[in-house]
Amino acid sequence: MTRPRPKLLETTPAGLHCPIGGFYVDPVRPVDRAVITHGHSDHARWGCRHYLSARPGEPILRMRLSNEAEFEFLEYGEPRTIGGIQVSLHPAGHMLGSAQVRLEYQGEVAVVTGDYKLQSDATCADFEPVRCHTLVTESTFGLPIYQWREDVEIFADINDWWRTSAAEGKCCLLYGYAVGKSQRLLSGLDPSIGPIYTHGAVEKGVQAYRQSGVELPETMAVTRRIEMTGQSSETKLDSDESAEKSPKKRSRKRTAKLDWAGSIVVAVPSAHGTPWMRKFGAVSTAMASGWMAVRGARRRRAVDRGFVLSDHVDWSGLMNAIVWSEADDIWVTHGSTAVVSRFLNEGGLTERLIAERETDRHTIRACEIPSYWETATADSDVDDD
Repeated sequence: MTRPRPKLLETTPAGLHCPIGGFYVDPVRPVDRAVITHGHSDHARWGCRHYLSARPGEPILRMRLSNEAEFEFLEYGEPRTIGGIQVSLHPAGHMLGSAQVRLEYQGEVAVVTGDYKLQSDATCADFEPVRCHTLVTESTFGLPIYQWREDVEIFADINDWWRTSAAEGKCCLLYGYAVGKSQRLLSGLDPSIGPIYTHGAVEKGVQAYRQSGVELPETMAVTRRIEMTGQSSETKLDSDESAEKSPKKRSRKRTAKLDWAGSIVVAVPSAHGTPWMRKFGAVSTAMASGWMAVRGARRRRAVDRGFVLSDHVDWSGLMNAIVWSEADDIWVTHGSTAVVSRFLNEGGLTERLIAERETDRHTIRACEIPSYWETATADSDVDDD
């Protein structure tokens, strides 16, 4: 007689719940105890009493969440027992401090991936396959059309675009989410081309990454540059007939005098098309996102260039992660859940499972679960690309 498998996870209105351990993984409502996969605000939300997360992401979590909460941080692979459940965190490759959550009880193992990718990234630990019986995986880009190129190729394209635009006397505006994507972009920029500036929201993330020991090229916040040049410019204005103009108009004239040609500014997507852009003069704009792989996405974003660079797993990576996990129970959430679930249930990986697994377990049962992560309020560091 087959022994019933312990119920390690269940879906609830508050999110993924471990009923035996009495905690939630990336809860969408305030709960007593939360295990957090990473610091984006659609996964790490305000209001919980106690947060458990991976040590490398500590500066980001503390930057985002209230100091009144209790924090506990584990090194990757370090075990922690909660209510009889052995919990450990393993690299997810999504961003600094991102982790897969491994739960074990009476020999049964479940893994919640959170957001993840398989491509190497200079700003965070690489994805680590974790064997389990139940795998809860995201599928943001769970369609065969999404196949990522290596970072070195993408960054070569970005630097060529910057170099060409600089030669034309333009300032480049490169858009990426404030925490995670922007720092990954910065890690691949060639500082010999010109100065690198950042949007204020991006610079906060840069400082958190530097605090964690991640090496990034020298940057300066746009506002800092304006402040540094403000005194001498204002003195000149005060000796001018325009000195009687309002401070607001003086500020506009002062920033207009700055020369941004040849530089690159890494900014959040929400800055595009706003008056904030005017200070840079002639610009060339670009968006870095997995969605740039879709025809028309660049046009809808109204940018000059689109670079296909995602912090989420692509189709091939998703299939690899499932095979490597050796799980026979797959929960699919966020994104193309119906496509992935149907593909798995109809035997889409059967041949690979038979060929690559050492055991005779080559069947998979897949199901869709609610995409809790989609319910987050829009935020400059919600990463959905």
